[in-house]
Order: sequence, then C-alpha cells, then structure tokens
Amino acid sequence: MNQTHAHIAYYFVLVSLSISLIVLTIFLYRFCKKKPVESEETLPIKLCARAYLLTDIDAATDGFNHRRIVGQGRLGTVYAGVLEEGEVVVAVKRILSRLVLSNAGFRFSTMIKSLSFAQHPHIVPIIGYSEAPGERIIVMEFVGMASLDFYLHQNPDGATLLDWSNRLKIAAGAARGLEYLHEGMTPNIVHGCVKASNILIDVKFCARVSDYGLSFLASQEKKGLMGYVDDEAGACKENDVYGFGVLLLEILSGRLESEEKLLVKWALPLIKDMRFSELLDPRLVIPSDLNPFVRLAKAASACVGNSRKSRPSMGQVAAILNSLEMEVCF
Repeated sequence: MNQTHAHIAYYFVLVSLSISLIVLTIFLYRFCKKKPVESEETLPIKLCARAYLLTDIDAATDGFNHRRIVGQGRLGTVYAGVLEEGEVVVAVKRILSRLVLSNAGFRFSTMIKSLSFAQHPHIVPIIGYSEAPGERIIVMEFVGMASLDFYLHQNPDGATLLDWSNRLKIAAGAARGLEYLHEGMTPNIVHGCVKASNILIDVKFCARVSDYGLSFLASQEKKGLMGYVDDEAGACKENDVYGFGVLLLEILSGRLESEEKLLVKWALPLIKDMRFSELLDPRLVIPSDLNPFVRLAKAASACVGNSRKSRPSMGQVAAILNSLEMEVCF
C-alpha cells in the first residue's frame, strides 16, 4: 500500500513538473519573441537645415530690429526671431557683410546643411539658413539663457550663480558636446572657435556648444581667436582642445583670457606648484575637497601646456570630466 502511494506521488510530481515546464516554455517564447524590424519609413530621420526666404527672416526679426539683438561675435550679429506664425522662437545669426563678400563663391548652403545633421543634447542645433545677394543667415534653436562668458565675466552676480557644482556640470557638458562633434559625426566637425562666449547655458544650467564648424566663413579672421588657439595656424581638433583648456582655466579661476595669453601664463605655474587656493575663483568659497579641482586643473594643463601631438583628445578629456561630475554633482 505504501509502495502504491509512493508511485502515485512520484507520477504526480512528474506531471506537475511537465505542466510547469510547458507553461514556462510558452511564457519565455512570448516574452522573448523577436519584435519585427522597423522599416526605413518608420525610423526617425534627421532632417537637414531648411531653406528660408530672406523675407521670412526679415519678418521674423522685425526687419533685423536692434531691439532683437541677443549677441554679437566675430562672425556676425544674433537676433531673437519668431517663425511660423509666432510658434517657433529661433536665434538668427546674420553674417557680417564683409565675410559674405569674401566667401561669395563658397557653397554656404552645402556646408550649413552638413552641419545641421549634428544632433546632441550639448550642442545648439542648426535648423535653417537663408542666402541672398549680400546676405548669409543661419537659423538655430533658441537657448533661453546667456553664455558662459556673460556669467563669468559680465554679470556681477553671475559668478555666484555658477557655484562649483554648476561649473563642473557645464564643463563636462561642453566636453561631451565637443567630443560628439570630433568623434560622433561623419565627417568629423572641427569647432574652430572654442571659448566661453560660444558655450550657451539653458535654464537647467546645461551647456550647449554653438557656432561649431563655421570657421570656413572666416578662415583668415584672427580677431576673437587670439588667446584661444595655439601658435600654429589652422583650425583643427588640437586647437579645439587648446581652446577648451583655456575655457577650463576660466571656469576654475573666473579670470578672462586675453590676446596675450596671460591667463595661461599665469595659471600653468600655479598648477605646476600645486598652489590651487590661488588658482580658484576668489568670488566663491574654496571647496573643502580640492581633489576634483586639482584633477580638473591638471586636465586643463594637459590641454594648453602640451604640443599638438601630446594633447589629449576631446574624448579623453570628456571621460575625465564625466567622472568628476559624477563625484561632485551626484
């Protein structure tokens, strides 16, 4: 009798296990079933820059009204514009007329379309352009706050708004944006003018790199570049790295670079001698843990203190800053 009960129990266990395996197999099949591949029509498409009529741009900026000016630089003047029946706020860069004349035969629209394929959280997208006799216009996404240059050097209260945590966040974000341009785009994009006025900051203190790839408009124009490039000629990735190193020194010290490269000459000996309390912006309280800023300063030194061959890539710099951001900001 006991043997009969044992057999029954044994077969009951086998049946239960079999049912469980069947149920599990059905579940796994449904869970792991491969999703159908999306057709090319359903995949997101990166649209290149749209061509606008000059009359549309004129209307969007109220005839390039001076009250609409939000920035001026070595390439031209930037206006706040409103397109498409008041629904889209944009930044409109009107290229200087002398640069338009000197590049009259250049394929402006082709270059802008190529640059407009760049899409990244830490760059300002190019969404359109306009060209007419004597006019070259670039239409970009409007970033709601000012440049890093404004906060560090122009706004009396700006430095305190940018505490050490925000400064490190901005530096890391800008590095990721430049890394994307250098290594994530095909063909790679050289910025050509990396400096604080070309790093915009949105409402969440997120860095957005602007004016990238536009050096073709002013290949011989040195105004506004001196102090942010090395002594060798030509726009290249290595010069972008140099400019980013200067940018890091400005973030650390709060000092403005000059055409004589006084900031670099002043900062490098302090970094070499480990005199970091003298290097850091005196408008902010010296942080209790100096280690992240020591590493940031050494990264800046590697960018500006080495020859082109010995400089780190933007990918290497971004990796260092990403690590520092995780340590300090989270």
